[in-house]
Amino acid sequence: MPRYYKLGKIPPKRHIIFKNEQGEFYYEELFGTIGFDGMSSLLYHTQRPTQVKEVVRSYDVAPKIAVSKNMKAMRLKGFDVPPTKDFLESRKIILANSDCYIALAAPQHSLRDYFYKNTDSDEVLFIHKGKGKLRSFLGNIDFEYGDYIVIPRGMIYQIDFETEDNRLFIVESKHPIYTPKRYRNWFGQHLEHAPFCERDMHPPSELETFNQKGEFLVKVKKQDTIHEFVYAAHPFSVVGWDGYNYPYKLSIHDFEPITGRIHQPPPVHQTFETSAFVICSFVPRLYDYHPQSIPAPYNHSNIDSDEVLYYVDGDFMSRNNIGKGQITLHPAGIPHGPHPGAMERSIGQTKTEELAVMVDTFKPLMVTEEAVKIDTGDYHTSWLDH
Repeated sequence: MPRYYKLGKIPPKRHIIFKNEQGEFYYEELFGTIGFDGMSSLLYHTQRPTQVKEVVRSYDVAPKIAVSKNMKAMRLKGFDVPPTKDFLESRKIILANSDCYIALAAPQHSLRDYFYKNTDSDEVLFIHKGKGKLRSFLGNIDFEYGDYIVIPRGMIYQIDFETEDNRLFIVESKHPIYTPKRYRNWFGQHLEHAPFCERDMHPPSELETFNQKGEFLVKVKKQDTIHEFVYAAHPFSVVGWDGYNYPYKLSIHDFEPITGRIHQPPPVHQTFETSAFVICSFVPRLYDYHPQSIPAPYNHSNIDSDEVLYYVDGDFMSRNNIGKGQITLHPAGIPHGPHPGAMERSIGQTKTEELAVMVDTFKPLMVTEEAVKIDTGDYHTSWLDH
């Protein structure tokens, strides 16, 4: 959960006159969520942030659903998603429901020709390959392999990549994204037993202010439609802000695993939560240390949730023939567990180097046409004895 933060110049009180040294007004903007009841920040602009010159066009970007009622386990080859120059065009939604979209992207070019704002969803960008800088009207964040970048809805941003070889795993959430409540005390501070704390969560550290007028293209996503707005003032006109609503990053490498004498259930890996799904991090860790422990997970039935696993690195011990960038989908209603031989192989092992991101949704996920393109087709039969 982000805590109070401030950056740049702000007045001593809210909603009072604030001017620069030349006597020119700064313009205040409340950037909030859930009406006036959620997290918010107060921004101070050199230019009024409301100056729309033109709406150029609007076009549909809704995912094309191939299977709306899926009950088949699937394995998707994520690295088969082709690299694409444009940042937004590179996003390929593979799984979707009314609460979230799960997407893959391999953008080759930085997002610098326009600005982007997703008003439908909070975004979590997991950086599998690549490094660079997120630029937003609240400041900049450097990122690299293994970083989760959490971008609240409505945030105007651009993104710089240092190379053309980039791979992202993206979750768009219709609900606000928080850290798990059980990790925090009444005041919002992370507790001693939490697998990460405020030191691991990095807000923007560099505020770039552009006091410019002209024509600035902002692509705004609303109700699965991109609307192209031309604004008369640079979107990054903020001289200072404070509050709780801002982007931040958390590295998966800073997640401290929770282990035990016997196998621990998936909630110990939880990293983020919403009212409709959770995101978990599987990281290198010691295995269970009971003398008769079975490190491989037990077979379990997904009665109430679909399970999506994105394999990042290392050897995922419960699966056979899984590679980097691949995704497995285990739909609700049918059991799954270790592949043949995986349970036996795990006995006596002392540690794992696996790295993976998991998304568990409480509503069924629909399979898109983009997912069908990279589906291996035979994963649902992979538990048969051969």
